[in-house]
Amino acid sequence: MRTVWLNGEFIPETEARISIFDRALLFGQGVYEVSPVLDGHFCNWPHHAARLERSKAATRIADDTDWPSVLAELIARNDLVEGRVYLQITGGAPDDRDFLSPVPAAPPNRFAFTQAARLIDNPVAQKGLRVMLHPEGRWAVRSAKTTQLLYSVLAKEAAREAGVDDAWFVQDGLITEQTSANAHIIDARGVLVSHPVDHGVLPGVTRICALQIARDMGLAIEERPFSPDELFAAREAFVSAAGSLVLPVVEVDGRPIAGGAPGRITAEIRSRYIALLRAG
Repeated sequence: MRTVWLNGEFIPETEARISIFDRALLFGQGVYEVSPVLDGHFCNWPHHAARLERSKAATRIADDTDWPSVLAELIARNDLVEGRVYLQITGGAPDDRDFLSPVPAAPPNRFAFTQAARLIDNPVAQKGLRVMLHPEGRWAVRSAKTTQLLYSVLAKEAAREAGVDDAWFVQDGLITEQTSANAHIIDARGVLVSHPVDHGVLPGVTRICALQIARDMGLAIEERPFSPDELFAAREAFVSAAGSLVLPVVEVDGRPIAGGAPGRITAEIRSRYIALLRAG
């Protein structure tokens, strides 16, 4: 049984309780972060912390938890070597349901838990992801990492029903991102193309690192939206996310990308990113 952290206490997961009036439950007013854990240590905290501050500001949630100490202790208590650590902060639980937050605001509910997962020896890195294109339908402010994830859930369900691994969103004829990851291509010219960080996509922490690695490798980078036609003509395609690191995409809507095998550049970016994480 895992130990979780809830509002200042480390407790068994079966004892964790939150009020039915919590604003994340009733209104989706909650923010979260997920950090990869390698060799017993969570990674990239400065980037996660900066994004968490932006998300809290966007959702009007206040919190001053010392998250690094909480996460380190939680990982140690669960003997987690490899996987993920998740934290969430909500708008709190006032005495009753109301669209307007109380003044002063209710104290936020804060919790965190660990998840064991194979990040390094992930078979998907060898075989690649098969994805489908799906209409974009999420709320407009996607740059805040909030718990409003229903549309992504529905798109993932649609992908599973279609017999593929995930979905890439399309808006106004352009790719935005995968349901829970940033999307990238190495285009026909050999240029890495990635949607710019704006309200249309999440500013991914892994994306930041992957693009810097690509620059260090000497790749040209264009931060701009790209079309499905560019995707189908690409040399390689890949996704980046804290929960899966960097993974190749080998098929879209039943059409192979670059012969249907993981690309060499994607594999090199993934390898260098793992080395970067392990170096601390």
